Amino acid sequence: MTIRVLVWGENVHERTNKAVASIYPTGMHSCIADGLNEDAGLSASTAVLQDDQHGLTEAVLAETDVLFWWGHAAHGDVADDVVERVAAHVWQGMGLVCLHSAHFSKIFRRITGAPCSLRWREAGERERVWVCNPQHPIAEGVGPCLEIPNSEMYGEPFTVPEPDETVFVSWYEGGEVFRSGLTFKRGNGRIFYFGPGHETYPIYWNEGVKRVLKNAAKWAVNPLGRWQDIDNAANVPVAEAREPLQVKGPKLHEEGEAGFR
Repeated sequence: MTIRVLVWGENVHERTNKAVASIYPTGMHSCIADGLNEDAGLSASTAVLQDDQHGLTEAVLAETDVLFWWGHAAHGDVADDVVERVAAHVWQGMGLVCLHSAHFSKIFRRITGAPCSLRWREAGERERVWVCNPQHPIAEGVGPCLEIPNSEMYGEPFTVPEPDETVFVSWYEGGEVFRSGLTFKRGNGRIFYFGPGHETYPIYWNEGVKRVLKNAAKWAVNPLGRWQDIDNAANVPVAEAREPLQVKGPKLHEEGEAGFR
């Protein structure tokens, strides 16, 4: 089975900042997708903020196994109805991988229900990404740690819910540490957050980072597929109970009344 990945990027700094454009001339989203496509088991395409419905239509999401999300300067420009559409697909079982400053994206904050704030510093300092669980599928083939020569510092406290798993913890040259690789499950969907990826440094060209992203795409796929009725709260009539029932006391709702209660 080929895993269908959609890499979403806001595609802003690549078009407005010369330093970013020189590192990612075809866009960060394209660089990330190209790295994923090195794996024969992955088929990655791209969508950007400027596309109609941000490229995240119902039809596109229905054909996406894992969605990668990179955003920074234009979180507020993402339409709320699109965010709700993406969230519904995650609950059903679509995987979601949020990268770097996507910690503050509408979709990550919506799906985690938290502020997702952190401390940061832009000084091009060295980042050492330590593997906390060498047996975790996302850490496969990474080794004890990743060395990133220049990175933006992200530091604790990181105001996210307690994760299901902490896969990576980063140390920075200035002394801070950060939980830089976290997994969550929401509804039927698997979510991974990965910290490295500031746009003025060639982080997505790093072979170790590319390995993590390939592993994350494979991990985030729900092997059981989508649960389409995950948000369907259906009324079960008394007559359809598995055991005979006698109604006791007053009732608030009519028999067979539809909708969430």
